[in-house]
Amino acid sequence: MTQPEQFDVIVMGLGVGGEEVAGRLAEAGLAVLGIERGLVGGECPYWGCIPSKMMIRAANALVEAARVDQLAGRATVTPDWAPVAARIRDEATANWDDKRAADRFVGKGGRLVRGTGRLVGPGLVQVGDDVFRARRGVVIGTGSSPVIPPIEGLAGTPYWTNHDAVELTELPASVAVLGGGAIGLELAQVFARFGVRVSVVEGSDRLLAMEEPESSELATAALRADGVEIHTGMRTERVSHDKDGFTLYLAGDGTVRADRLLVATGRRAHLEELGLESVGLDPAQRYLGTDDRMRVADGIWAVGDVTGHGAFTHIAMYEAGIVIQDILSGGGAESRGDDRVLPRADYRALPRVTFTDPEIGAVGLTERQARDRGFTIRVGQTRLPDSSRGWIHKVGNEGFIKLIEDAERGILIGATSAGPSGGEVLGALAVAVHGEVPVATLRQMIYAYPTFHRAIGDAVNNLK
Repeated sequence: MTQPEQFDVIVMGLGVGGEEVAGRLAEAGLAVLGIERGLVGGECPYWGCIPSKMMIRAANALVEAARVDQLAGRATVTPDWAPVAARIRDEATANWDDKRAADRFVGKGGRLVRGTGRLVGPGLVQVGDDVFRARRGVVIGTGSSPVIPPIEGLAGTPYWTNHDAVELTELPASVAVLGGGAIGLELAQVFARFGVRVSVVEGSDRLLAMEEPESSELATAALRADGVEIHTGMRTERVSHDKDGFTLYLAGDGTVRADRLLVATGRRAHLEELGLESVGLDPAQRYLGTDDRMRVADGIWAVGDVTGHGAFTHIAMYEAGIVIQDILSGGGAESRGDDRVLPRADYRALPRVTFTDPEIGAVGLTERQARDRGFTIRVGQTRLPDSSRGWIHKVGNEGFIKLIEDAERGILIGATSAGPSGGEVLGALAVAVHGEVPVATLRQMIYAYPTFHRAIGDAVNNLK
């Protein structure tokens, strides 16, 4: 029997996290095999973060131009999707070709194999008919895919996922969006600002159900101002499709009709495909449990969506950095490395941003999460229009800052920054939560005037 070809490390999945691990380890001189069945780079550069934010930037420019009438004279705006589609195709995705990314990895000394990897034993990964052995270990970064809910009539219809929405060259007259999370709302607002009639259907009683209620209210008001029809607390019981488009039948006899249907109801990892049972792991679990070095088991690490810590590029990259240092230090079955210097995963200050207009950034715990976990808290809040910069900004100044303080320790454990550049203002709050900066220190800080971030000081003074 032919002996498996050997590498130091095998990386299953070259999304943002896997590509970072594989490339950095190859640059460090390790023999690295990267396995990818899709595009090297994964979701973010081709269908996620990058192209979707190009869409958002274009849509926001349309609305900002229209605000000239309330600030500086008169402006006439004519939406045109063609430049947006061209920019995504030519600048962001190279027409959904990963040659540049693949060449970059190979240029660092890595070996790229196209296909689906599957564990077939400790340190053994099979791709097609070939089996490879990892001397140091295997890193799993196989990502996630859209969840398609088991709604009667949905299967077999030409519904869209975010891939279809990003690849559009022409816009339809109407779109129904199934799901009121970040992806669904961002795309819904983009389409609406380009003149598409949009409806959002969300089964929970509010949009952005995992964030603060104030964030839900802000997002709802913003989308409605753009003409989006919103149905919350509505379960879709059945879907039909014919030559005229889609019909969603909602619980309570309501219906929503649209030319196209975008399904944005979350994402899931497909662990059942990975051969986990061959190394003593449960393939039926939702996510791969990891320790604070991102180890799943001896000789196995995981990064990105499969870890269940959030389907965010910044999480995957953060976890990749931990894995890289652990492996280079000799981590795994042979050695546990130096606990004094190696970084450990810490998700207390996990930031996330919904890139609607206004942007809604959050870090750490929400008020509800903090109370449910037994914290004694103080809550401070301020409206952005009440700040000097908000007043100056005038039209489009909607937003707020909300702080959650652990009253016993006198530090912030959560915060939300919503408004113009809300995701940028969040940076200061993320530092405060991550660094456990005392609230007393935040109260004594000098905040530049007049800035949006100065409202942080007002929210600190309102803690009670």
